[in-house]
Amino acid sequence: MRRFGHWLIGNADGTLALFIAISVGLLGAADVLGSEQVDAAILLTLALLATTLLRDRQIAAANLARAEAVRLVQAPEAERLNSEAQREASVWIFKGGTGTHLRTVTLRGCVTAAREANRPVRMQIEILDPTDTQLCRRYAEYRAGLRSATGESAEASPEVISRNAFATILAVCWYRQRFVLLQPEIGLSRVMTTFRWDISPTFALMTQEDRNAPGMYFDHTMSHYRAYQRELAMSFEQSRRLDLSRIDEHRLADEPTPEQVRRLFGELRVDIPLSVGDNDVADIIRRAALPDTRRSRFGR
Repeated sequence: MRRFGHWLIGNADGTLALFIAISVGLLGAADVLGSEQVDAAILLTLALLATTLLRDRQIAAANLARAEAVRLVQAPEAERLNSEAQREASVWIFKGGTGTHLRTVTLRGCVTAAREANRPVRMQIEILDPTDTQLCRRYAEYRAGLRSATGESAEASPEVISRNAFATILAVCWYRQRFVLLQPEIGLSRVMTTFRWDISPTFALMTQEDRNAPGMYFDHTMSHYRAYQRELAMSFEQSRRLDLSRIDEHRLADEPTPEQVRRLFGELRVDIPLSVGDNDVADIIRRAALPDTRRSRFGR
């Protein structure tokens, strides 16, 4: 009975319309009501039915909006969402492994859009510490064990993981020197994460290293969005922060040399090990995926 009572309360307008229709029909058949009273009752019933339909439509729209605000997304949709957000983003927060996608796609997209609009863009970036050999080894083993591990990810060594993280730092510094409205912050973590976070002003997107696994999308209107903002803010505060102002007097060439790169990381107090030769430093430069200034607007 309690369940039936809840049902009646939740569908009061529809129940009332049905009751009126049945009552008027019976009274009309018994010649108790005249045609004018019957017509008025019909109009009232139709009004109640219209109200019910409008309410149900609003509820359905609200449920659809909630479903769209938190949902699973596959890799192609995640790429599209990130690409669209980069065009307008004034702030971008990232936390992940070595930041490969960040430096090759997101960083360039955010800077290009901000430069065209002549507006500043702030980027908070947290990646693993490339000087932590044990951490790089653990991350390499994790990547190699994924079901989707192919090519470089399957063969990743601790040295490759370290170079990728160094390359992300190099790319951020290079763009910072060529676009003064870029305001980046870099934090180095000593804890490995298996997720990649991208937070823009419009949404938070959590993806995984395994590209076959779906990601999670959270609209900025949801409480999850604010919760993950707080999570990444606290995580960043506990990371090893790099003082990028230390390289203001150390200008990188459009095509940096190994000597310039070594000096850059020395100024940042993230020294490249002496065991890493110039060929390996050249590989870091290659992995940074810096644009060709002869074909882009990022020259001096």
